[in-house]
Amino acid sequence: MLLGSLFRKPEKLRIYYELIMQEITAMTGGSMFIVVVISTFVGGVTTLQTAYQLTTGLIPPSVIGSVVAASTLLELAPTVVTFILAGQIGSRIASQIGTMRVTEQIDAIEVMGINSSTYLILPKIIGGLVSLPILVTVAAFLCILGGMLAGDLTGEVTATEYTLGIQTYYDPLQVTVMYIKALTFGFLITTISAYQGYYTRGGALEVGQSSTLAVVYSCLAMVLADYFIAQILL
Repeated sequence: MLLGSLFRKPEKLRIYYELIMQEITAMTGGSMFIVVVISTFVGGVTTLQTAYQLTTGLIPPSVIGSVVAASTLLELAPTVVTFILAGQIGSRIASQIGTMRVTEQIDAIEVMGINSSTYLILPKIIGGLVSLPILVTVAAFLCILGGMLAGDLTGEVTATEYTLGIQTYYDPLQVTVMYIKALTFGFLITTISAYQGYYTRGGALEVGQSSTLAVVYSCLAMVLADYFIAQILL
């Protein structure tokens, strides 16, 4: 019902363009540092752990690159990184809208004849659908790059062998699945968090509870969506 109300009485498109750009900037800029750090080290750890498991000499070292790349595209970048982003983006959305609700700012917007759900929520949803694929793309690149650097520095696998494994076993379907997950998770995070914030009642304590529920429910929804996407597409 809340999503259906977003398309009633839309305001001028110019207003939404500015709001959408603000959300994209806030989501990508505010999350880029943590994505860079986590993705690089996750890729390095995945390489070292994969090399540890492939102790037999019957398996060529280039397989490490293929395993890291496949793990990154299918799960590490779109799922693990997005879980972390749910804590940052989701809590920000829920607390921002929840604070406006308990301080009666949303009531004031409605009194002025503005559709408050469209004005507050729609830019965040569109911003999430744009920002999450960008962040996941950066995460995937740095995760694979971090794995190559870790393998080369520790001597577990050379950069040439690592790259050869990626090229040999590359499957374009993995990239498709990654972006489908990114769009799905971006939609789930923004809508669930906005719902929790929009229907907050009480005071500052309830705003904190809404932020917590937004993150918890977003993570649960992403786990279920992750399973069904993998079952359908893979």
